[in-house]
Amino acid sequence: MSKGLSLFERRRRRVRTALRARGGLRPRLSVHRSGRHIYAQVIDDEAGRTVASASTLDKDMKGKTGATADAAASVGKAVAERAKAAGVTQVVFDRGGFLFHGRVKALADAAREGGLEF
Repeated sequence: MSKGLSLFERRRRRVRTALRARGGLRPRLSVHRSGRHIYAQVIDDEAGRTVASASTLDKDMKGKTGATADAAASVGKAVAERAKAAGVTQVVFDRGGFLFHGRVKALADAAREGGLEF
């Protein structure tokens, strides 16, 4: 077993450090994906609470699997609507350790179309 961090963990730490430096006081749009689902949440780190969230497990996403870019786009639109309803329009995009490609990119593009600025 290796004592060092995995590539994913190193990338996640690097991304989070950059977000803290550049993000200012804006909430962050955090994305997590698994093989079957995708999750997004807008987090206010100052208050330590989640402002809005959406995932492919939500009841209104019934019948969609998170393994497609279309489902990720639906989650992006949903989280953008919920964040705007909570009064958040500007966020910092936190892709975690995931590459900005495929489902993560589809979610980000849909969130931008939904009215979030990042």
